[in-house]
Amino acid sequence: MKQHKTEDVRNVAVVSHAGSGKTTFCEAILFNAGGVDRLGKVTDGTSNFDFDPEEVKRAISISTGLFTVEWKKKKITILDTPGDPNFAAEVTAALRAVDIAVLVVDAVDSIKPLTEKVWAGIEAAGLPRVLVVTKMDRERADFGKVINDVKEILKVKPLVLQVPIGREGNFTGVVDLLSMKALLFDGDGRNISKAEIPGDIKEEANSRREVLIEDLAEVDDGLMERYLEGEELGTEDLAHALRRGILNRVFIPVVACSGTANRGVQPILDLITDACPSPADMPPITGVAPSGDEQTRPPSPDGPFCAYIFKTLADPYAGRLSIFRIFSGKLTPDSNFLNSSRSSKERFGQILAMQGKHQKSVESCQAGDIVAVAKLKETLTGDTLCDEKNPMVIQPVALPQAVISFAIEPKAKGDEDKITQSLARLAEEDPTLSVTRDQQTNEFLISGMGQVHIEVTVDKLKRKFGVDVNLKTPKVPYKETIKGKAKVEGKLKKQTGGRGQFAVAWLDLEPLPRGTGFEFVDKIVGGVIPRQYIPAVEKGIAESMSGGSLAGFPVIDVRVTVFDGKYHDVDSSEQAFKIAASKGFKKGVLQANPVLLEPIMNMEVIVPEDCMGDVMGDLNSRRGRISGMDARGSSQVIKAQVPMAEVLKYASDLTSLTSGRGLFSMEFSHYEEVPANISEKIVEASGKRTEEED
Repeated sequence: MKQHKTEDVRNVAVVSHAGSGKTTFCEAILFNAGGVDRLGKVTDGTSNFDFDPEEVKRAISISTGLFTVEWKKKKITILDTPGDPNFAAEVTAALRAVDIAVLVVDAVDSIKPLTEKVWAGIEAAGLPRVLVVTKMDRERADFGKVINDVKEILKVKPLVLQVPIGREGNFTGVVDLLSMKALLFDGDGRNISKAEIPGDIKEEANSRREVLIEDLAEVDDGLMERYLEGEELGTEDLAHALRRGILNRVFIPVVACSGTANRGVQPILDLITDACPSPADMPPITGVAPSGDEQTRPPSPDGPFCAYIFKTLADPYAGRLSIFRIFSGKLTPDSNFLNSSRSSKERFGQILAMQGKHQKSVESCQAGDIVAVAKLKETLTGDTLCDEKNPMVIQPVALPQAVISFAIEPKAKGDEDKITQSLARLAEEDPTLSVTRDQQTNEFLISGMGQVHIEVTVDKLKRKFGVDVNLKTPKVPYKETIKGKAKVEGKLKKQTGGRGQFAVAWLDLEPLPRGTGFEFVDKIVGGVIPRQYIPAVEKGIAESMSGGSLAGFPVIDVRVTVFDGKYHDVDSSEQAFKIAASKGFKKGVLQANPVLLEPIMNMEVIVPEDCMGDVMGDLNSRRGRISGMDARGSSQVIKAQVPMAEVLKYASDLTSLTSGRGLFSMEFSHYEEVPANISEKIVEASGKRTEEED
């Protein structure tokens, strides 16, 4: 593949809500730029971006697809990102690797709640942006409504560059407001003819051009002065102002197209190459040197090599494929570099350019390029690769936390080890996927961004690694404790004809403050229990605490004092005292007012203001306690403490309450006593479960 100058590179992330026609638009870009011979379609499984079996099956983007094309001697790397919120981390990672964000909005449904979430990600990344209105050939397509919604909902100035020609099925072209020419598309959409502006939209075109020129003049004080003096601004002046305004994020250019009919796509490619920034236009990337000092790397091929891994693909046969953006310097095949995030050296063979599901070998690459290498030993998503003599670590992007967990178990016996190994490989590819083992419930827990995310992971487990699993709602790790005090005798006396078993241990049980744990106190005096048997007493109590007398859950926050006892010179043993202490502890717990404890989670829920009342009411209905509220931009942050048992499936409920606009995170806070009415049900269910197991 041909090497392009950094100034001739354009890296574009195409982002949107699900169902906006984003991938179809990307397919049209490939077709027009000659990257493919026929227009790929999501609906029939021929997409060059959505080629993974799970993507074909569900007809959605799951992973960011990459393809590089050439247009007007410029290299454009397209990153087609998922629109489903289950895979939002892919969007966050992709935005780190590009210089331009193209926001795709459906002309029929306009800006949806999920569009606002995507827009917030673009703004957080600080990227120049372009808005593409797709599906202009559909029934009820309304270009004007989208423009109004951009102003009202996204709170940004839309710079309208085009006026659509024809409505719905009669959409045949656009008026370019800079040249004031009609661009008409026919045949397969690649043939463009220029014509005079149709009379029925001439007035609208003139009106929008006046606004366009005024908005562009505001970019530059000199242009504004000339404009106010009545001087006509030339095409070159307007083009310069457009480019400057996009780079400085003064406005968002708005253009129209139909990806399915392939109409209006070529002018968008012109806009990307002519007016959008190259890597050379962007500010230096910042990082931290080993000394802790901040460093920068200007986007130059002459600087020291520095790159950021934003995506990893894991394959059970081909190995790991690391995809990265080069921010500085050059790279050639068969090179060495330092993974500064892990202080490890890496060596690789070929450099690859991603072309959908295929890769092409490249002879060299440099600042601005997005490429991949295979089989790096220790490198994962979020790592920095750099020149060994000039180490620097780029801060990894903050990926969203997992919001839902399921217990996972193999359908076939003996696959437990295979599950952990396979999930570890998938977690390399997807950092938002986590796998843990709950020590109390002894369950493997798989956590992710939503139910679809988990289901896709399960499908991948079966297809890639041959592991078939079941998903279950995870058990809540309840605990038990005591609220009162008790003095009990733990006694073991057995005579079986030979040597017997004898031990007596008097125990004093009392509660401890929450979170203290277990405390054992030895107050034996006078040798009523020989010193060598005291550890056995403690061990017997500790082992009994793993399954409480109330419902079989672990006992916590208890002080146990052994203060008296008896022994026999022949029949006493460590085992006898261990059993006696265990029996005494279990009896004492039942006498000391045992209660059930449940884990309480700290939650932070971010919602639009219009949803705040519904969300707070829902949290209250889950036995939650609201601890505070803060404004964050146009959203409200609700802080609450809620029992874990009430929020095991909160992700889908919050999506319903907020139309997908809500976000939340949670972490364990502490244990609290379960209300009596709920505790009774849990204890009863525990007893039934024990009977069934017996």
